[in-house]
Amino acid sequence: MVRAMNTLLSFGHGYSAQALERRLLPRGWRVIGTTRNAEKAADFGARGVEPLIWPGAEVTPALDTATHLLISAAPGEDGDPVLARLRDEIAARAGQFAWVGYLSTTGVYGDHGGDWVDEDAPLTPATTRGQARVEAEAAWRAIPGLPLHIFRLAGIYGPGRGPFSKVRNGTARRIIKDGQVFSRTHVDDIAQVLDASIQRPNPGAVYNVCDDDPAPPQDVIAHAARLLGLPVPEAVPFAEADMSPMARSFYAESKKVRNERIKDELGVELLYPDYRSGLQALLTAEGGA
Repeated sequence: MVRAMNTLLSFGHGYSAQALERRLLPRGWRVIGTTRNAEKAADFGARGVEPLIWPGAEVTPALDTATHLLISAAPGEDGDPVLARLRDEIAARAGQFAWVGYLSTTGVYGDHGGDWVDEDAPLTPATTRGQARVEAEAAWRAIPGLPLHIFRLAGIYGPGRGPFSKVRNGTARRIIKDGQVFSRTHVDDIAQVLDASIQRPNPGAVYNVCDDDPAPPQDVIAHAARLLGLPVPEAVPFAEADMSPMARSFYAESKKVRNERIKDELGVELLYPDYRSGLQALLTAEGGA
């Protein structure tokens, strides 16, 4: 078995993983990304990522050459989709990897009535999605000798994922629920946290990835409207809002997430410490104000 130097095998190579890719490729890393979609695979190749359509293609050669693993794929009905198919193969290579990262969610903490939580808070998820993440974290932890790092991500925004399009097209709403507060994170800050952890491995570590300013969701929408010079969308009481079950479920949890560990242990200085700086950067990148 021959291993390439600095090879990242990224399972479920999506939005956050692609932000990490943009940091690693210029430094000479080899990045292998899995996707289920042939069109996305072609896009990967055009950017310099080696695409692997999986499940489907044989993944053992990629596992054999990987020095680092990143798992972004969400759990499904059968639990974690990577472990469901590859647990034994990954366990057999546990000592091969310099670093393994699992992207989880702050949803594992559940509802804390707007209070602060850190990485040592109890895991009491209020949704089935959060419970599935708790179980997936435990399943990855159960592999002996795996240099696992867990990253609990707050609500993700960034290029192509922000409130501006809904504010512009008039579909944005400021849904008001007393005491509701969310933490969020810019995708480029996720990438720099992952990069810092790769450079400072600490197997077994858990990191919250979020900015410094948890805020009510209606405040973010209002700020986006002001940046665009558009009217602030109407306020809609949560009890009266027409929302999908998925959207409504996010309001079942209210908490503020602490992020000191990424700063103290990894030396991270956030690029976007609050939603105001993050939204301004997105608008500037679009060619706006």
